[in-house]
Amino acid sequence: MIKLFRNLKPYRWVVAAVLVLVFFQTLSELYLPTLMADIVDKGVVTGDTPYIWRVGGLMLLVALGGMICSVAASFYSSKAATGFGKLLRGKVFKHASNFSLEEFDKIGTASLITRTTNDINQVQQVLIMMLRMMVMAPMMCLGGILMAVSKDATLSLILVVILPVLALTIWLIARKGLPLFKAIQKKIDKLNLVMRESLTGIRVIRSFNRTDYESKRFDEANLDLTDTSIKVNKIMAFMMPVMMLVMNLSSVAIIWYGGLRIDAGHMQVGDLMAFLQYAMQIMFSLVMVSMMFVMIPRAAASAVRINEVLDMEPIIKDTVTGKNPTQAGQRGLVEFDNVSFSYPGAEQPAIQNISFTAKPGQVTAIIGGTGSGKSTLISLIPRFYDVQEGSVRVGGVDIRDLTQEELRSKIGFVPQKAVLFSGTISENIRYGKEDASDEEVRHAAQTAQASEFIGNMEEGFNSLIAQGGTNVSGGQKQRLSIARALVRPAEIYIFDDSFSALDFKTDAKLRAALKQETQESTVMIVAQRVSTVLDADQIIVMNESQIVGIGNHTELMETCEVYQEIVRSQLSEEEIA
Repeated sequence: MIKLFRNLKPYRWVVAAVLVLVFFQTLSELYLPTLMADIVDKGVVTGDTPYIWRVGGLMLLVALGGMICSVAASFYSSKAATGFGKLLRGKVFKHASNFSLEEFDKIGTASLITRTTNDINQVQQVLIMMLRMMVMAPMMCLGGILMAVSKDATLSLILVVILPVLALTIWLIARKGLPLFKAIQKKIDKLNLVMRESLTGIRVIRSFNRTDYESKRFDEANLDLTDTSIKVNKIMAFMMPVMMLVMNLSSVAIIWYGGLRIDAGHMQVGDLMAFLQYAMQIMFSLVMVSMMFVMIPRAAASAVRINEVLDMEPIIKDTVTGKNPTQAGQRGLVEFDNVSFSYPGAEQPAIQNISFTAKPGQVTAIIGGTGSGKSTLISLIPRFYDVQEGSVRVGGVDIRDLTQEELRSKIGFVPQKAVLFSGTISENIRYGKEDASDEEVRHAAQTAQASEFIGNMEEGFNSLIAQGGTNVSGGQKQRLSIARALVRPAEIYIFDDSFSALDFKTDAKLRAALKQETQESTVMIVAQRVSTVLDADQIIVMNESQIVGIGNHTELMETCEVYQEIVRSQLSEEEIA
Protein backbone atom coordinates (compact mmCIF):
# COMPACT_ATOMS: atom_id res chain seq x y z
CA MET A 1 0.00 0.00 0.00
CA ILE A 2 2.93 2.33 0.71
CA LYS A 3 3.92 1.90 -2.94
CA LEU A 4 0.55 3.24 -4.07
CA PHE A 5 0.83 6.27 -1.80
CA ARG A 6 3.57 7.61 -4.08
CA ASN A 7 0.67 8.84 -6.18
CA LEU A 8 -0.02 11.38 -3.42
CA LYS A 9 2.97 13.45 -4.58
CA PRO A 10 0.83 16.10 -6.37
CA TYR A 11 -1.06 16.56 -3.08
CA ARG A 12 1.94 16.68 -0.75
CA TRP A 13 1.18 20.25 0.40
CA VAL A 14 -2.43 19.32 1.09
CA VAL A 15 -1.27 16.33 3.13
CA ALA A 16 1.19 18.56 5.02
CA ALA A 17 -1.66 20.97 5.81
CA VAL A 18 -3.76 18.06 7.14
CA LEU A 19 -0.93 16.92 9.42
CA VAL A 20 -0.46 20.43 10.83
CA LEU A 21 -4.19 20.88 11.39
CA VAL A 22 -4.50 17.48 13.11
CA PHE A 23 -1.52 18.36 15.30
CA PHE A 24 -3.20 21.56 16.54
CA GLN A 25 -6.54 19.77 16.94
CA THR A 26 -4.86 17.16 19.15
CA LEU A 27 -3.12 19.83 21.23
CA SER A 28 -6.45 21.56 21.85
CA GLU A 29 -8.08 18.31 22.99
CA LEU A 30 -5.16 17.54 25.31
CA TYR A 31 -5.23 21.03 26.81
CA LEU A 32 -8.96 21.13 27.61
CA PRO A 33 -8.92 18.64 30.58
CA THR A 34 -6.13 20.63 32.26
CA LEU A 35 -8.17 23.85 31.95
CA MET A 36 -11.18 22.04 33.40
CA ALA A 37 -9.07 20.80 36.33
CA ASP A 38 -7.93 24.37 37.00
CA ILE A 39 -11.55 25.62 37.00
CA VAL A 40 -12.52 22.98 39.57
CA ASP A 41 -9.45 23.23 41.84
CA LYS A 42 -8.81 26.98 41.65
CA GLY A 43 -12.26 28.34 40.83
CA VAL A 44 -15.03 26.11 42.14
CA VAL A 45 -13.27 24.95 45.34
CA THR A 46 -12.15 28.49 46.27
CA GLY A 47 -15.30 30.19 45.00
CA ASP A 48 -13.35 32.43 42.59
CA THR A 49 -16.07 33.22 40.02
CA PRO A 50 -14.00 35.64 37.86
CA TYR A 51 -11.37 32.92 37.49
CA ILE A 52 -14.07 30.46 36.38
CA TRP A 53 -15.31 32.93 33.73
CA ARG A 54 -11.79 33.74 32.56
CA VAL A 55 -10.60 30.13 32.23
CA GLY A 56 -14.02 29.04 30.91
CA GLY A 57 -13.72 31.61 28.12
CA LEU A 58 -10.26 30.30 27.30
CA MET A 59 -11.73 26.76 27.14
CA LEU A 60 -14.32 27.98 24.63
CA LEU A 61 -11.64 29.56 22.46
CA VAL A 62 -9.48 26.42 22.59
CA ALA A 63 -12.51 24.24 21.75
CA LEU A 64 -13.47 26.55 18.87
CA GLY A 65 -9.91 26.45 17.49
CA GLY A 66 -9.91 22.65 17.75
CA MET A 67 -13.24 22.48 15.92
CA ILE A 68 -11.97 24.71 13.09
CA CYS A 69 -8.83 22.56 12.75
CA SER A 70 -10.96 19.38 12.73
CA VAL A 71 -13.31 20.65 9.98
CA ALA A 72 -10.41 21.92 7.86
CA ALA A 73 -8.47 18.66 8.35
CA SER A 74 -11.53 16.65 7.24
CA PHE A 75 -11.95 18.82 4.13
CA TYR A 76 -8.31 18.65 3.05
CA SER A 77 -7.92 14.94 3.84
CA SER A 78 -10.98 14.20 1.67
CA LYS A 79 -9.57 16.41 -1.09
CA ALA A 80 -6.21 14.60 -1.02
CA ALA A 81 -7.78 11.12 -0.87
CA THR A 82 -10.30 11.70 -3.68
CA GLY A 83 -7.58 13.28 -5.83
CA PHE A 84 -5.37 10.27 -5.12
CA GLY A 85 -8.23 7.96 -6.17
CA LYS A 86 -8.74 9.90 -9.40
CA LEU A 87 -5.05 9.72 -10.30
CA LEU A 88 -4.83 6.02 -9.43
CA ARG A 89 -7.92 5.09 -11.45
CA GLY A 90 -6.49 6.98 -14.42
CA LYS A 91 -3.13 5.26 -14.00
CA VAL A 92 -4.67 1.77 -13.82
CA PHE A 93 -6.95 2.44 -16.80
CA LYS A 94 -4.12 3.85 -18.91
CA HIS A 95 -1.82 0.95 -18.00
CA ALA A 96 -4.52 -1.65 -18.72
CA SER A 97 -5.19 0.02 -22.09
CA ASN A 98 -1.67 -1.00 -23.13
CA PHE A 99 -2.24 -4.67 -22.30
CA SER A 100 -2.25 -7.22 -25.08
CA LEU A 101 -5.14 -9.68 -25.26
CA GLU A 102 -2.96 -12.14 -23.34
CA GLU A 103 -2.93 -9.92 -20.22
CA PHE A 104 -6.70 -9.43 -20.45
CA ASP A 105 -7.11 -13.20 -20.66
CA LYS A 106 -4.85 -13.66 -17.63
CA ILE A 107 -6.54 -11.17 -15.26
CA GLY A 108 -10.08 -11.25 -16.59
CA THR A 109 -12.31 -8.30 -17.51
CA ALA A 110 -14.53 -8.65 -14.42
CA SER A 111 -11.51 -8.60 -12.12
CA LEU A 112 -10.05 -5.54 -13.88
CA ILE A 113 -13.32 -3.67 -13.37
CA THR A 114 -13.38 -4.61 -9.66
CA ARG A 115 -9.78 -3.53 -9.18
CA THR A 116 -10.35 -0.19 -10.91
CA THR A 117 -13.49 0.63 -8.89
CA ASN A 118 -14.03 -1.29 -5.64
CA ASP A 119 -10.36 -1.89 -4.77
CA ILE A 120 -9.32 1.72 -5.37
CA ASN A 121 -12.30 2.91 -3.32
CA GLN A 122 -11.12 0.74 -0.41
CA VAL A 123 -7.64 2.29 -0.52
CA GLN A 124 -9.12 5.78 -0.92
CA GLN A 125 -11.34 5.39 2.17
CA VAL A 126 -8.52 4.08 4.34
CA LEU A 127 -6.31 6.95 3.21
CA ILE A 128 -8.85 9.47 4.57
CA MET A 129 -8.78 7.65 7.91
CA MET A 130 -5.01 7.40 7.93
CA LEU A 131 -4.51 11.11 7.31
CA ARG A 132 -6.67 11.83 10.35
CA MET A 133 -6.29 8.93 12.74
CA MET A 134 -2.76 7.69 12.05
CA VAL A 135 -1.47 11.06 13.19
CA MET A 136 -4.01 11.82 15.88
CA ALA A 137 -4.03 8.40 17.61
CA PRO A 138 -0.29 8.23 18.50
CA MET A 139 -0.21 11.90 19.53
CA MET A 140 -3.35 11.50 21.63
CA CYS A 141 -2.00 8.34 23.24
CA LEU A 142 1.49 9.68 24.07
CA GLY A 143 0.22 13.15 25.00
CA GLY A 144 -2.51 11.64 27.17
CA ILE A 145 0.00 9.43 29.00
CA LEU A 146 2.33 12.36 29.67
CA MET A 147 -0.52 14.58 30.93
CA ALA A 148 -1.97 11.75 33.06
CA VAL A 149 1.41 11.08 34.67
CA SER A 150 1.81 14.81 35.35
CA LYS A 151 -1.48 14.76 37.28
CA ASP A 152 -0.66 11.67 39.35
CA ALA A 153 2.12 9.20 38.59
CA THR A 154 0.87 6.58 41.07
CA LEU A 155 -2.65 6.54 39.62
CA SER A 156 -1.07 6.09 36.16
CA LEU A 157 -0.10 2.54 37.16
CA ILE A 158 -3.67 1.53 36.32
CA LEU A 159 -2.87 2.36 32.68
CA VAL A 160 0.03 -0.12 32.75
CA VAL A 161 -2.57 -2.89 33.20
CA ILE A 162 -5.26 -1.50 30.89
CA LEU A 163 -3.26 -0.66 27.77
CA PRO A 164 -1.68 -4.12 27.16
CA VAL A 165 -5.16 -5.72 27.50
CA LEU A 166 -6.57 -3.37 24.86
CA ALA A 167 -3.58 -3.81 22.54
CA LEU A 168 -3.76 -7.63 22.80
CA THR A 169 -7.50 -7.59 22.03
CA ILE A 170 -6.96 -5.48 18.92
CA TRP A 171 -4.15 -7.72 17.70
CA LEU A 172 -6.13 -10.97 18.17
CA ILE A 173 -9.19 -9.64 16.35
CA ALA A 174 -7.16 -8.16 13.46
CA ARG A 175 -5.27 -11.43 13.10
CA LYS A 176 -8.52 -13.31 12.48
CA GLY A 177 -9.98 -10.64 10.20
CA LEU A 178 -7.12 -10.17 7.74
CA PRO A 179 -7.48 -13.49 5.78
CA LEU A 180 -11.24 -12.93 5.51
CA PHE A 181 -10.80 -9.44 4.07
CA LYS A 182 -8.53 -10.89 1.37
CA ALA A 183 -11.13 -13.54 0.59
CA ILE A 184 -13.89 -10.92 0.28
CA GLN A 185 -12.18 -9.15 -2.62
CA LYS A 186 -11.83 -12.41 -4.57
CA LYS A 187 -15.48 -13.23 -3.93
CA ILE A 188 -16.50 -9.78 -5.20
CA ASP A 189 -14.59 -10.66 -8.40
CA LYS A 190 -16.56 -13.90 -8.67
CA LEU A 191 -19.88 -12.13 -8.11
CA ASN A 192 -19.04 -9.51 -10.75
CA LEU A 193 -18.07 -12.23 -13.21
CA VAL A 194 -21.34 -14.15 -12.73
CA MET A 195 -23.45 -10.99 -12.92
CA ARG A 196 -21.62 -9.71 -16.01
CA GLU A 197 -22.07 -13.04 -17.82
CA SER A 198 -25.74 -13.19 -16.82
CA LEU A 199 -26.50 -9.67 -18.04
CA THR A 200 -24.52 -9.77 -21.29
CA GLY A 201 -25.78 -13.25 -22.15
CA ILE A 202 -29.41 -12.64 -21.21
CA ARG A 203 -30.71 -13.51 -24.71
CA VAL A 204 -28.97 -16.88 -24.75
CA ILE A 205 -30.06 -17.59 -21.16
CA ARG A 206 -33.71 -16.90 -21.93
CA SER A 207 -33.67 -18.76 -25.24
CA PHE A 208 -32.50 -21.93 -23.46
CA ASN A 209 -34.72 -21.36 -20.40
CA ARG A 210 -31.66 -21.22 -18.14
CA THR A 211 -32.88 -18.28 -16.06
CA ASP A 212 -33.29 -20.46 -12.96
CA TYR A 213 -29.81 -21.92 -13.40
CA GLU A 214 -28.23 -18.45 -13.71
CA SER A 215 -30.22 -17.25 -10.69
CA LYS A 216 -28.85 -20.19 -8.74
CA ARG A 217 -25.28 -19.34 -9.85
CA PHE A 218 -25.77 -15.74 -8.77
CA ASP A 219 -27.34 -16.75 -5.45
CA GLU A 220 -24.41 -19.09 -4.71
CA ALA A 221 -21.82 -16.38 -5.44
CA ASN A 222 -23.87 -13.78 -3.57
CA LEU A 223 -24.40 -16.04 -0.56
CA ASP A 224 -20.70 -16.95 -0.48
CA LEU A 225 -19.77 -13.26 -0.36
CA THR A 226 -22.50 -12.52 2.19
CA ASP A 227 -21.43 -15.36 4.52
CA THR A 228 -17.80 -14.23 4.46
CA SER A 229 -18.81 -10.59 5.04
CA ILE A 230 -21.04 -11.56 7.95
CA LYS A 231 -18.27 -13.67 9.44
CA VAL A 232 -15.70 -10.89 9.29
CA ASN A 233 -18.18 -8.31 10.57
CA LYS A 234 -19.04 -10.56 13.53
CA ILE A 235 -15.35 -10.67 14.40
CA MET A 236 -14.98 -6.91 14.04
CA ALA A 237 -18.26 -6.22 15.88
CA PHE A 238 -16.81 -8.10 18.86
CA MET A 239 -14.11 -5.42 19.12
CA MET A 240 -16.26 -2.46 20.19
CA PRO A 241 -18.08 -4.16 23.12
CA VAL A 242 -14.74 -5.42 24.44
CA MET A 243 -13.29 -1.92 24.15
CA MET A 244 -16.25 -0.37 25.96
CA LEU A 245 -16.12 -3.00 28.70
CA VAL A 246 -12.43 -2.36 29.31
CA MET A 247 -12.94 1.42 29.21
CA ASN A 248 -15.85 1.32 31.69
CA LEU A 249 -14.02 -1.00 34.07
CA SER A 250 -11.02 1.31 33.78
CA SER A 251 -13.21 4.30 34.69
CA VAL A 252 -14.49 2.48 37.80
CA ALA A 253 -10.93 1.56 38.84
CA ILE A 254 -9.63 5.12 38.28
CA ILE A 255 -12.51 6.73 40.25
CA TRP A 256 -12.16 4.19 43.10
CA TYR A 257 -8.40 4.47 43.41
CA GLY A 258 -8.48 8.24 42.70
CA GLY A 259 -10.99 8.67 45.51
CA LEU A 260 -8.55 6.98 47.87
CA ARG A 261 -5.77 9.28 46.64
CA ILE A 262 -7.95 12.39 47.25
CA ASP A 263 -8.93 11.12 50.68
CA ALA A 264 -5.22 10.71 51.54
CA GLY A 265 -4.51 14.26 50.34
CA HIS A 266 -2.28 13.22 47.44
CA MET A 267 -4.61 14.51 44.77
CA GLN A 268 -7.31 17.11 44.10
CA VAL A 269 -10.79 16.55 42.65
CA GLY A 270 -10.03 18.54 39.48
CA ASP A 271 -6.89 16.48 38.85
CA LEU A 272 -8.91 13.27 39.15
CA MET A 273 -11.47 14.57 36.64
CA ALA A 274 -8.66 15.55 34.25
CA PHE A 275 -6.91 12.19 34.77
CA LEU A 276 -10.15 10.36 33.97
CA GLN A 277 -10.50 12.34 30.71
CA TYR A 278 -6.88 11.68 29.77
CA ALA A 279 -7.39 7.95 30.40
CA MET A 280 -10.46 8.04 28.13
CA GLN A 281 -8.46 9.88 25.47
CA ILE A 282 -5.66 7.28 25.67
CA MET A 283 -8.14 4.43 25.32
CA PHE A 284 -10.08 6.25 22.60
CA SER A 285 -6.84 6.60 20.64
CA LEU A 286 -6.50 2.81 20.84
CA VAL A 287 -10.09 2.48 19.62
CA MET A 288 -9.12 4.66 16.64
CA VAL A 289 -6.21 2.30 16.01
CA SER A 290 -8.62 -0.63 16.16
CA MET A 291 -10.81 1.07 13.54
CA MET A 292 -7.72 1.39 11.38
CA PHE A 293 -7.15 -2.33 11.82
CA VAL A 294 -10.66 -2.94 10.52
CA MET A 295 -9.97 -0.97 7.34
CA ILE A 296 -6.26 -1.50 6.68
CA PRO A 297 -6.34 -5.32 6.12
CA ARG A 298 -9.02 -4.98 3.45
CA ALA A 299 -7.30 -1.98 1.88
CA ALA A 300 -3.98 -3.86 1.97
CA ALA A 301 -5.58 -6.77 0.10
CA SER A 302 -6.99 -4.29 -2.43
CA ALA A 303 -3.60 -2.57 -2.77
CA VAL A 304 -1.95 -5.90 -3.62
CA ARG A 305 -4.49 -6.48 -6.38
CA ILE A 306 -4.03 -2.95 -7.76
CA ASN A 307 -0.25 -3.36 -7.74
CA GLU A 308 -0.62 -6.66 -9.60
CA VAL A 309 -2.17 -4.71 -12.48
CA LEU A 310 0.34 -1.84 -12.34
CA ASP A 311 3.32 -4.22 -12.07
CA MET A 312 2.15 -6.41 -14.95
CA GLU A 313 4.29 -5.55 -17.95
CA PRO A 314 2.58 -5.82 -21.36
CA ILE A 315 4.14 -8.64 -23.36
CA ILE A 316 3.78 -6.63 -26.56
CA LYS A 317 5.90 -3.47 -26.44
CA ASP A 318 7.10 -0.94 -28.97
CA THR A 319 10.79 -1.53 -29.68
CA VAL A 320 11.17 1.65 -31.74
CA THR A 321 10.35 5.29 -31.13
CA GLY A 322 10.82 6.84 -34.56
CA LYS A 323 9.00 6.38 -37.84
CA ASN A 324 9.91 3.24 -39.74
CA PRO A 325 8.91 3.98 -43.33
CA THR A 326 7.31 1.48 -45.62
CA GLN A 327 9.77 0.10 -48.14
CA ALA A 328 9.42 1.56 -51.63
CA GLY A 329 6.73 -0.05 -53.78
CA GLN A 330 5.37 -2.24 -50.96
CA ARG A 331 2.61 -0.08 -49.50
CA GLY A 332 -0.08 -2.34 -48.00
CA LEU A 333 1.80 -5.56 -48.80
CA VAL A 334 1.22 -8.23 -46.10
CA GLU A 335 3.68 -11.13 -45.84
CA PHE A 336 3.62 -14.15 -43.54
CA ASP A 337 6.97 -15.93 -43.42
CA ASN A 338 6.84 -19.37 -41.76
CA VAL A 339 4.71 -18.07 -38.86
CA SER A 340 3.71 -20.21 -35.86
CA PHE A 341 1.76 -19.19 -32.76
CA SER A 342 0.39 -20.93 -29.65
CA TYR A 343 -1.93 -19.51 -27.00
CA PRO A 344 -0.50 -19.55 -23.44
CA GLY A 345 -0.96 -23.00 -21.89
CA ALA A 346 -2.18 -24.60 -25.13
CA GLU A 347 -0.84 -28.04 -26.02
CA GLN A 348 -1.10 -27.53 -29.78
CA PRO A 349 -0.16 -24.47 -31.91
CA ALA A 350 -3.12 -22.36 -33.05
CA ILE A 351 -1.34 -21.86 -36.38
CA GLN A 352 1.95 -23.31 -37.64
CA ASN A 353 4.27 -22.85 -40.62
CA ILE A 354 2.08 -20.20 -42.26
CA SER A 355 3.56 -18.50 -45.34
CA PHE A 356 1.71 -16.38 -47.91
CA THR A 357 1.60 -12.89 -49.44
CA ALA A 358 -1.44 -10.61 -49.69
CA LYS A 359 -0.97 -7.88 -52.28
CA PRO A 360 -2.54 -4.41 -52.64
CA GLY A 361 -5.40 -4.22 -55.13
CA GLN A 362 -6.32 -7.84 -54.44
CA VAL A 363 -8.80 -9.58 -52.20
CA THR A 364 -7.29 -12.38 -50.13
CA ALA A 365 -9.90 -14.61 -48.52
CA ILE A 366 -9.28 -17.12 -45.74
CA ILE A 367 -11.65 -20.04 -45.32
CA GLY A 368 -11.63 -23.20 -43.27
CA GLY A 369 -13.43 -25.18 -40.62
CA THR A 370 -14.15 -24.01 -37.08
CA GLY A 371 -10.95 -23.93 -35.02
CA SER A 372 -8.68 -24.09 -38.06
CA GLY A 373 -6.86 -20.87 -37.00
CA LYS A 374 -8.42 -18.27 -39.33
CA SER A 375 -9.14 -15.59 -36.72
CA THR A 376 -5.86 -16.24 -34.94
CA LEU A 377 -3.97 -15.65 -38.17
CA ILE A 378 -5.80 -12.36 -38.74
CA SER A 379 -5.17 -11.22 -35.12
CA LEU A 380 -1.42 -11.36 -35.68
CA ILE A 381 -1.48 -8.61 -38.34
CA PRO A 382 -2.57 -5.75 -35.98
CA ARG A 383 -0.26 -7.38 -33.41
CA PHE A 384 -2.92 -8.31 -30.90
CA TYR A 385 -0.57 -11.21 -30.21
CA ASP A 386 3.10 -11.60 -31.10
CA VAL A 387 4.27 -14.44 -33.32
CA GLN A 388 6.49 -17.04 -31.65
CA GLU A 389 8.22 -18.21 -34.81
CA GLY A 390 8.73 -16.56 -38.19
CA SER A 391 7.70 -13.00 -39.00
CA VAL A 392 4.77 -10.92 -40.24
CA ARG A 393 5.72 -8.02 -42.50
CA VAL A 394 3.61 -5.03 -43.54
CA GLY A 395 4.98 -2.86 -46.32
CA GLY A 396 8.18 -4.91 -46.28
CA VAL A 397 8.84 -4.11 -42.57
CA ASP A 398 8.54 -6.60 -39.70
CA ILE A 399 5.56 -5.42 -37.63
CA ARG A 400 7.71 -5.71 -34.47
CA ASP A 401 9.86 -2.91 -35.91
CA LEU A 402 6.84 -0.58 -36.12
CA THR A 403 5.16 1.16 -33.21
CA GLN A 404 1.73 -0.28 -32.44
CA GLU A 405 0.12 3.08 -33.20
CA GLU A 406 1.89 3.35 -36.56
CA LEU A 407 1.03 -0.25 -37.49
CA ARG A 408 -2.65 0.05 -36.58
CA SER A 409 -2.99 3.38 -38.38
CA LYS A 410 -2.41 1.42 -41.59
CA ILE A 411 -5.25 -1.02 -40.85
CA GLY A 412 -9.04 -0.84 -41.02
CA PHE A 413 -10.19 -3.72 -38.82
CA VAL A 414 -13.67 -5.24 -38.46
CA PRO A 415 -13.73 -7.85 -35.65
CA GLN A 416 -15.59 -11.13 -35.69
CA LYS A 417 -17.96 -9.89 -33.00
CA ALA A 418 -19.34 -6.48 -33.96
CA VAL A 419 -18.81 -4.02 -31.10
CA LEU A 420 -20.65 -0.70 -30.91
CA PHE A 421 -20.41 2.01 -28.25
CA SER A 422 -23.13 4.05 -26.59
CA GLY A 423 -23.66 7.27 -28.53
CA THR A 424 -25.04 8.24 -31.94
CA ILE A 425 -24.57 6.31 -35.18
CA SER A 426 -22.44 9.17 -36.48
CA GLU A 427 -20.18 9.01 -33.39
CA ASN A 428 -19.78 5.25 -33.80
CA ILE A 429 -18.71 5.60 -37.44
CA ARG A 430 -16.37 8.49 -36.56
CA TYR A 431 -14.67 6.18 -34.07
CA GLY A 432 -12.62 5.07 -37.08
CA LYS A 433 -11.65 8.64 -37.98
CA GLU A 434 -12.31 11.33 -35.39
CA ASP A 435 -12.23 14.27 -37.81
CA ALA A 436 -14.30 12.62 -40.55
CA SER A 437 -16.67 15.02 -42.29
CA ASP A 438 -20.41 14.37 -42.55
CA GLU A 439 -19.92 13.49 -46.22
CA GLU A 440 -17.23 10.92 -45.35
CA VAL A 441 -19.51 9.38 -42.71
CA ARG A 442 -22.42 9.13 -45.18
CA HIS A 443 -20.18 7.68 -47.89
CA ALA A 444 -18.77 5.03 -45.54
CA ALA A 445 -22.30 4.08 -44.46
CA GLN A 446 -23.43 3.87 -48.09
CA THR A 447 -20.50 1.61 -49.02
CA ALA A 448 -21.28 -0.60 -46.01
CA GLN A 449 -24.92 -0.87 -47.18
CA ALA A 450 -26.07 0.81 -43.97
CA SER A 451 -27.64 3.97 -45.46
CA GLU A 452 -31.07 2.43 -45.95
CA PHE A 453 -31.71 1.30 -42.37
CA ILE A 454 -30.08 4.48 -40.98
CA GLY A 455 -32.43 6.57 -43.14
CA ASN A 456 -35.43 4.69 -41.77
CA MET A 457 -34.48 5.57 -38.20
CA GLU A 458 -36.21 8.63 -36.72
CA GLU A 459 -33.05 10.65 -36.07
CA GLY A 460 -30.98 9.24 -38.95
CA PHE A 461 -27.26 9.50 -38.24
CA ASN A 462 -28.08 11.18 -34.91
CA SER A 463 -30.02 8.13 -33.71
CA LEU A 464 -28.71 6.80 -30.42
CA ILE A 465 -27.06 3.39 -30.13
CA ALA A 466 -27.63 1.66 -26.80
CA GLN A 467 -24.75 0.20 -24.82
CA GLY A 468 -23.45 -2.83 -26.72
CA GLY A 469 -25.66 -1.97 -29.72
CA THR A 470 -28.65 -3.82 -28.24
CA ASN A 471 -31.17 -1.68 -30.14
CA VAL A 472 -29.97 -2.76 -33.60
CA SER A 473 -29.88 -6.18 -35.24
CA GLY A 474 -26.79 -8.32 -35.75
CA GLY A 475 -26.61 -7.46 -39.45
CA GLN A 476 -26.99 -3.75 -38.73
CA LYS A 477 -24.22 -3.91 -36.14
CA GLN A 478 -21.93 -5.61 -38.66
CA ARG A 479 -22.63 -2.97 -41.32
CA LEU A 480 -21.94 -0.12 -38.86
CA SER A 481 -18.69 -1.84 -37.84
CA ILE A 482 -17.71 -2.08 -41.50
CA ALA A 483 -18.58 1.61 -42.05
CA ARG A 484 -16.39 2.49 -39.04
CA ALA A 485 -13.43 0.73 -40.70
CA LEU A 486 -14.09 2.19 -44.16
CA VAL A 487 -14.30 5.82 -42.99
CA ARG A 488 -10.55 5.72 -42.37
CA PRO A 489 -8.43 5.43 -45.56
CA ALA A 490 -6.24 2.42 -44.83
CA GLU A 491 -3.54 0.43 -46.58
CA ILE A 492 -5.02 -2.85 -45.31
CA TYR A 493 -8.64 -3.77 -44.63
CA ILE A 494 -9.33 -6.84 -42.51
CA PHE A 495 -12.81 -8.36 -42.25
CA ASP A 496 -12.89 -11.15 -39.70
CA ASP A 497 -16.03 -13.10 -40.60
CA SER A 498 -17.80 -9.74 -40.81
CA PHE A 499 -20.48 -10.73 -43.33
CA SER A 500 -21.92 -13.73 -41.46
CA ALA A 501 -25.08 -11.89 -40.31
CA LEU A 502 -25.81 -10.45 -43.77
CA ASP A 503 -28.21 -11.99 -46.26
CA PHE A 504 -26.72 -13.15 -49.59
CA LYS A 505 -28.04 -10.14 -51.52
CA THR A 506 -26.57 -7.56 -49.07
CA ASP A 507 -23.34 -9.58 -48.89
CA ALA A 508 -22.94 -9.46 -52.69
CA LYS A 509 -23.76 -5.73 -52.90
CA LEU A 510 -21.35 -4.95 -50.08
CA ARG A 511 -18.47 -6.87 -51.65
CA ALA A 512 -19.09 -5.16 -55.00
CA ALA A 513 -19.02 -1.72 -53.32
CA LEU A 514 -15.89 -2.68 -51.38
CA LYS A 515 -14.10 -3.61 -54.59
CA GLN A 516 -14.59 -0.07 -55.90
CA GLU A 517 -13.50 1.58 -52.62
CA THR A 518 -10.42 -0.52 -51.89
CA GLN A 519 -8.75 -0.78 -55.31
CA GLU A 520 -5.38 0.39 -53.96
CA SER A 521 -5.58 -1.40 -50.60
CA THR A 522 -4.98 -4.96 -49.49
CA VAL A 523 -8.28 -6.60 -48.50
CA MET A 524 -8.32 -9.69 -46.30
CA ILE A 525 -11.59 -11.48 -45.61
CA VAL A 526 -12.14 -14.33 -43.17
CA ALA A 527 -15.34 -16.14 -44.10
CA GLN A 528 -17.34 -19.27 -43.43
CA ARG A 529 -19.51 -18.97 -46.55
CA VAL A 530 -18.14 -20.03 -49.89
CA SER A 531 -20.30 -17.42 -51.67
CA THR A 532 -18.32 -14.68 -49.89
CA VAL A 533 -14.94 -15.89 -51.17
CA LEU A 534 -15.83 -17.11 -54.69
CA ASP A 535 -14.64 -13.93 -56.41
CA ALA A 536 -11.50 -13.41 -54.28
CA ASP A 537 -8.22 -13.06 -56.16
CA GLN A 538 -6.56 -15.43 -53.68
CA ILE A 539 -8.19 -17.95 -51.35
CA ILE A 540 -6.22 -19.44 -48.46
CA VAL A 541 -7.65 -22.72 -47.16
CA MET A 542 -6.93 -23.53 -43.50
CA ASN A 543 -7.24 -26.94 -41.87
CA GLU A 544 -5.96 -28.00 -38.45
CA SER A 545 -3.82 -24.85 -37.98
CA GLN A 546 -2.08 -25.15 -41.35
CA ILE A 547 -2.51 -23.89 -44.90
CA VAL A 548 -3.64 -26.76 -47.12
CA GLY A 549 -4.30 -24.77 -50.29
CA ILE A 550 -3.74 -21.37 -51.93
CA GLY A 551 -5.25 -20.20 -55.22
CA ASN A 552 -8.45 -18.86 -56.75
CA HIS A 553 -11.74 -20.76 -56.74
CA THR A 554 -11.13 -22.57 -60.02
CA GLU A 555 -7.61 -23.67 -59.08
CA LEU A 556 -8.63 -24.90 -55.63
CA MET A 557 -11.54 -26.90 -57.03
CA GLU A 558 -8.93 -28.88 -58.97
CA THR A 559 -6.15 -29.12 -56.38
CA CYS A 560 -7.52 -28.82 -52.80
CA GLU A 561 -9.65 -31.61 -51.35
CA VAL A 562 -10.55 -29.65 -48.18
CA TYR A 563 -11.85 -26.74 -50.26
CA GLN A 564 -13.85 -29.13 -52.46
CA GLU A 565 -15.52 -30.56 -49.33
CA ILE A 566 -16.41 -27.06 -48.05
CA VAL A 567 -17.88 -26.10 -51.43
CA ARG A 568 -19.92 -29.31 -51.75
CA SER A 569 -21.30 -28.83 -48.22
CA GLN A 570 -22.66 -25.35 -49.08
CA LEU A 571 -23.46 -25.31 -52.81
CA SER A 572 -25.61 -27.49 -54.98
CA GLU A 573 -24.20 -29.32 -58.01
CA GLU A 574 -25.80 -26.71 -60.29
CA GLU A 575 -24.20 -23.83 -58.39
CA ILE A 576 -20.78 -25.53 -58.44
CA ALA A 577 -21.04 -26.05 -62.19
